[in-house]
Amino acid sequence: MMTDSTKRLKCVVITGSTKGLGLEMAKRFRKKNLNVVINGRDEGRLSEAQRKLRRIGSEAGVCAVAGDVTKSEDLKKLLDTAVERFGHVDIWINNAGANQPWKALWELSEEEIDQILRIDLRGAVLGTRLAALQMEQQPEGGMIYNLEGYGSNDAMMMGLNMYGTCKRAITYFTKAFAKELEERGSKVKIGRLSPGIMVTDFMTQALGGRETIELSESTKKIYNILGDRPGVVASYFVKKILGNTKNDAHFQWLTTGKVMTRFITSPWKKKDFFKEV
Repeated sequence: MMTDSTKRLKCVVITGSTKGLGLEMAKRFRKKNLNVVINGRDEGRLSEAQRKLRRIGSEAGVCAVAGDVTKSEDLKKLLDTAVERFGHVDIWINNAGANQPWKALWELSEEEIDQILRIDLRGAVLGTRLAALQMEQQPEGGMIYNLEGYGSNDAMMMGLNMYGTCKRAITYFTKAFAKELEERGSKVKIGRLSPGIMVTDFMTQALGGRETIELSESTKKIYNILGDRPGVVASYFVKKILGNTKNDAHFQWLTTGKVMTRFITSPWKKKDFFKEV
């Protein structure tokens, strides 16, 4: 239930936020004194994430809701809980995602294909729709963000066909929805977050940990040059999100300029993330 101590603060909902970029963004939003609602399927991991966030500022400003983003009823519960607790949702981030097994399409089972599509695409579409319907009812509207990834810029690689397909679709979907919102004159806005390469267990685990991905040494070398810890990317995104007022915003961490600079300086700035992952 909303209280006097929470009703004047902005509220952000982040799906898939028990670890990685989602959790790091939640921490930084808390440091900026926003109310934060986190989400995940693993209740143990969700409780641990909530404990970490409650050490930042007031405990009343953190809420955790277990659920699966592929289920519309779970997303509705997440939204309803946020509104009941804090009175409104100002920012909704569709962060939940799953990597695919490092296989060609013909090696994937129908179940695996379906799971990738449901988590990486359907979850974001349903989350966007629900958040927009709620924000339309709010005098101040609201802002929705979807996560881009490998494939959003038409890049292709064997073993990332389905994941890349979903991320390319997310880019089109978000831009198309931004146009719909603009033509409607809506108070709701939507944007895209492009994190680049983050070194987490996401890159070594497929389908939420059901399978292990064995990375080649050449792939590890590229990741060591271009990769970042999620906290670095989260700091950039949170600053951009809190300063944004535009529809169809696009915040890209790993720009072409950064890529070129990192390759040029890589002989002198060596990193080995995989000793720690």
